[in-house]
Amino acid sequence: MSAEEPNDADDAEDEDIQYFVRIGQTDLDGTKSVERSLTDMNGIGRRAARLIAAEAEVDRTETFGALDEEKIDDVVEVVESFAEDVPEWLANHRNDYFTGETTHEIGNDLELTRREDINRMKMIDSYKGVRHKRGQKVRGQRTKSTGRTEGTIGVNVEAIKEEAAEEAAAEEEEDGTR
Repeated sequence: MSAEEPNDADDAEDEDIQYFVRIGQTDLDGTKSVERSLTDMNGIGRRAARLIAAEAEVDRTETFGALDEEKIDDVVEVVESFAEDVPEWLANHRNDYFTGETTHEIGNDLELTRREDINRMKMIDSYKGVRHKRGQKVRGQRTKSTGRTEGTIGVNVEAIKEEAAEEAAAEEEEDGTR
């Protein structure tokens, strides 16, 4: 085959690909594999993406946009009903404060729910809420040596040497002018 002749097989494959697959309020990249594309969505990690692909009976390494409409619809249904199909320990929002239910939040709902939970903790002045208010670490991490907001950490030896050299030069000038 010469370099000038286009490959008709590649063109046919490119035309069949959906470049964007919409699930909920999120556009997923159709050129990536099913597993990789699903992990781009908030609330779905690698393990959840593998479970979703297995539940929808789709090969997780297959290009997401190249799937049939039926297969894509199956994946969308499994994503939307993910919390009902997985064990409670895998869900990302357990024991809701108001309802007591365990749900798996996905997309913008995850960020909204997380923000509401943090604001509630701040309002009732729980320990975690106070730590959030102050901008400190919340989950018991070490704070003596990490998480500092100031620009200086430790001793900057080069700056001290430069200051000492400038002071020595200033003293020599004073001695020379006297």
